[in-house]
Amino acid sequence: RRLACGDVEGRLEALFGRVRAIQSKSGPFDMLLCVGNFFGSTSEAEWAEYCTGTKKAPIPTYVLGANDQETVSYFPDVSGCELAENITYLGRRGLYSGTSGLQIAYLSGTESQYEPAPAYSFSAKDVAELKASLLSTPNFKGVDILLTSPWPRDVGTFANSAGEIDTKKCGSKLVSDLAASLKPRYHFAALEKAYYERLPYRNHTVLQETPKHVSRFIALADVGNTSKKKYLYAFSIVPMSLMDPAELVKQPQDTTENPYRKSQKEAQKSKAFLCAEEESACQFFFDLSKHQGKKRPSDGKEGGNHQPKQAKKPPQPSGPCWFCLASPEVEKHLVVSIGTHCYLALAKGGLLPDHVLILPIGHYQSVVDLSSEVVEEVTKYKSALKEFFRSKGKRYVLFERNYKSQHLQLQVIPVPLDRCTAEDIKESFIAQAQKQKIELLEIPEHSDITQVARSGTPYFYVELDTGEKLFHRIRGPFPLHFGRAVLASEAVLAIPHRADWRRCEAERAEEAAQARAFRRDFQPFDFALR
Repeated sequence: RRLACGDVEGRLEALFGRVRAIQSKSGPFDMLLCVGNFFGSTSEAEWAEYCTGTKKAPIPTYVLGANDQETVSYFPDVSGCELAENITYLGRRGLYSGTSGLQIAYLSGTESQYEPAPAYSFSAKDVAELKASLLSTPNFKGVDILLTSPWPRDVGTFANSAGEIDTKKCGSKLVSDLAASLKPRYHFAALEKAYYERLPYRNHTVLQETPKHVSRFIALADVGNTSKKKYLYAFSIVPMSLMDPAELVKQPQDTTENPYRKSQKEAQKSKAFLCAEEESACQFFFDLSKHQGKKRPSDGKEGGNHQPKQAKKPPQPSGPCWFCLASPEVEKHLVVSIGTHCYLALAKGGLLPDHVLILPIGHYQSVVDLSSEVVEEVTKYKSALKEFFRSKGKRYVLFERNYKSQHLQLQVIPVPLDRCTAEDIKESFIAQAQKQKIELLEIPEHSDITQVARSGTPYFYVELDTGEKLFHRIRGPFPLHFGRAVLASEAVLAIPHRADWRRCEAERAEEAAQARAFRRDFQPFDFALR
């Protein structure tokens, strides 16, 4: 069991008093890790009592070095040393390995643009040397803990809000690079006088790389701050080297994409995103068989003599997106139709073989954010799918979860007409919502969702092919598989074991065959081929 602390700024009595209280209540902790400014401008008198042995830290305490010229004198040896009994300066940079096997990487100071860096800073060379020393270790998988004083730049990408801190401007790019390479299970930082616990992020590319452990970033406030922001963080951690591999790589439900990847490959992806607005969709995809029909060019021109109004340009994603059609991340073998502004793709791990998604070609987060041109084409796909499924004796249910997602996905699931009525489906959603204390409201049939939700509002939305609509504004935690779970329940499709898409994944060849079959059957209804 460990404790981590933000900027102490010389308030040793306040810190250690709090640590004693926690240990008295919760039992002993093994160590205290301090990031940010350990010393402050008024530290000398209080510090002298610890230097002379008059007072002693109640727990082995490990600190990072100076972040400014004023406090450099407190750290006599750049390679690390004992500053007082039970208080150890880790050093300028390196790896601390505990007797339990716990590995703690550390980097002292703030980022410097110059070589050599001042005594209170680190440079690109320092980061490169630290990375090289660790990455050269045989079978390196990552470190258990990373300690830095500055936040990593862009840590808020794909994540929950950091409040008043602008993570695109705050922090160090070098620290971001270090975190991306060292893959810490926990990364602690300070200096911004704020508490921020980011959602965990993954360290591998889904469907392309072997799963790896997730990373958690936690920024801590300053000791004794008047705003009562959290400055002390208690956690338990088993060394990576002692963990069962399957347990180590488990992905929590709220895991996000990695916010740091800025490799050459990602730079190329960003370039592809920028080109997406100007190039036709067929530039980035695909190999539909020639007999499937001629595709309309995505600039909307028919035969070169008709120019429709220009579509509103969607915002660009800040990182890799699995659903922007221009992205290399897209599972293109699942795509079954491409229009001017939208496309259809079979769902990965679908509830049924003909579970399909309506997706905008550009990067839009929700229906509320769509331009009028995209809304128009979404409506066309809805009508085409309704007609298609009715021809097969089915009705569709559509839902959208604008929560912990980056790109709009309209999930369209067919339900056999003889299985249940639209009213049965609606009642199943409402009943399950009540069980989970979710307020699911029926909204007027001809109303627009933009009338009940603003851009950026998290929500869950259901639409039946009768035009009936249900809406829930998400204000707290929300079950990510709620829509699938209701439709998979005994009351609707009776396939509860398929509620989680991860249990439904098929081999790529099987997915491709399903996509070909759907594409063939849907062709007579596909307005994009006309």
